[in-house]
Amino acid sequence: MKIHLIGIGGIAMGNLASMLRSLGHEVSGSDSGVYPPMSEKLKDWGIPYGEGFDPARLKGKDLVVIGNAISRGNAEVEEVLNSGIMYESMSSALERYVLADKKVVVVAGTHGKTTTTFLIHHLLKEAGLKPGLFVGGIRQDGFPGFEFSKGKYFVIEGDEYDTAFFDKASKFLHYKPTYAVLNALDFDHADIFKDIGEIETMFSRLLRLIPGNGKAYYWSGASNLRRLCKEASKYVRSEAFEFNRKDSVLSWKKGNLMSGHRVLRTRFFGDHNYRNAEVAMRVCEDILEKENVPSPKTVLLDALEKFPGVKRRQEILFESARTVVIEDFAHHPVAVEETIKSVRKVFPEHKLISLFEPRSATSHRNVFQKEYSYAFKGSAVTFITEIFNLKKVTKENRLDVKKLILKLPKHSGTLPFYCRDPKDLIVKLRKILPQFVGEKILILAMSNGAFGGIYPTLKEIAESRK
Repeated sequence: MKIHLIGIGGIAMGNLASMLRSLGHEVSGSDSGVYPPMSEKLKDWGIPYGEGFDPARLKGKDLVVIGNAISRGNAEVEEVLNSGIMYESMSSALERYVLADKKVVVVAGTHGKTTTTFLIHHLLKEAGLKPGLFVGGIRQDGFPGFEFSKGKYFVIEGDEYDTAFFDKASKFLHYKPTYAVLNALDFDHADIFKDIGEIETMFSRLLRLIPGNGKAYYWSGASNLRRLCKEASKYVRSEAFEFNRKDSVLSWKKGNLMSGHRVLRTRFFGDHNYRNAEVAMRVCEDILEKENVPSPKTVLLDALEKFPGVKRRQEILFESARTVVIEDFAHHPVAVEETIKSVRKVFPEHKLISLFEPRSATSHRNVFQKEYSYAFKGSAVTFITEIFNLKKVTKENRLDVKKLILKLPKHSGTLPFYCRDPKDLIVKLRKILPQFVGEKILILAMSNGAFGGIYPTLKEIAESRK
């Protein structure tokens, strides 16, 4: 077919475009402001896309896939509706063309989805099961967020965000899980959910899709996940997981990550990532035992040490004796706090300089005004930009960054700076760096977007401190 993707610049949509092309379809797309890595990947894959939205691009198309960031009023969407061209969501297209007849591992939860999805896929692949993959990210070794399934298993990131403007249920309800991993359940996506109860409803619906021969794995530290799994227990088997307990696969002893008496050397760090690894090991060990793979635990531990990590998740952009620059996707206050804890644990001698861009739909809003003020503990200095799009949220519902800055010294013990935008942040960062002459520093940049393209400049700044 001739398939056009509206909103092709998102990583998940771009990955789907490549998969559809590999299936033999003629694929094109459109979006606005496409930035790396997806802009580069689309070029590498030979998939044409247009900047902006032009109804003329839809002439002769058999199917249009509409991304969840696209809404009514978009010129191409209006043409689709007026002309009667067949259309569906990204999740629906995955269900129809990719997931049919597979045993699907759906990784869901507020935090850790991308890393855990990549990790489960990597472990199963190293064990020889040839699993499929679909996730909104790219590994640090350049491996894309998708792979066709040559075996019976498929691992997919299960987002709770709504599917499309014409389908307001969570994406993961399309994925028909045999296994579900539930890493955490905090309030998020304040633009579409009014409270955590609405999110819990979606997770409850996901649990009820798991067959009797499937299984749910949930983090024992989340009381709401425990309750939801208990409510679904009549139909669904479930297992709690936690890192660093007596019954855990992985533990932390005397400064080392351990499994039994084996010391593990991994490229990721922090309790939240070790928790991701814990559940990945449990799911995969269960699968490998069912598939009669010899010595499953040894196979999986060997594979765990080879995992390269995920781009924009604790990605070290620069490292010298005096300066480290790390990029991370953290944007929810829980994720910001955990990310800071993890880097402080690994780089205890470095003064931490945190850079934060409130860019996500939730971080634009004041629902976490108080929580953000406590999230930057451990940072010597914190720079926070104004929210990415002031027009996105009304003033009474908007995160008040200037007010947040005033609270940070008392609640997080950090020296804060308000920045109008990323360019202003760089100017102020350059001015304060002379205070750290002779000291080791770690610059931690946290955003779920492009952060104004500041990363090359951060590396230049770091190189100048050699």
